[in-house]
Amino acid sequence: MKKVLVVDDSLSVGRQLSQIIMSTGEFEVISHAKNGAEAIIQFQSLHPDIVCMDMNMPVMDGITALRALMAADKNAKIVMVTSLGGVGDKFTEALKLGAKNVISKPFQPDEVLRILRGI
Repeated sequence: MKKVLVVDDSLSVGRQLSQIIMSTGEFEVISHAKNGAEAIIQFQSLHPDIVCMDMNMPVMDGITALRALMAADKNAKIVMVTSLGGVGDKFTEALKLGAKNVISKPFQPDEVLRILRGI
């Protein structure tokens, strides 16, 4: 079972994503972080297999945290979560920085699971 860290400043969005991730029994959500700074700390202590991280958060946004996580571990498997529909400069920047994929809000459960299984 792959361990997943969910990073989102919205508790309801984080909960919704966690329910989708755990629905098949293939993945276990091991923790939640509410911003990029917390994500970095939890990544270093929990060593998740996959990080699902929102792009837009207070304190430290997802792109800044992605940059730091990839610098610390070039093999980190990070999927960005965005309500931007996966379009635009941030999407492209995230993939260039090492994100494995992007999940769009509102969530399509089958698509979320397809992306996670592909990592």
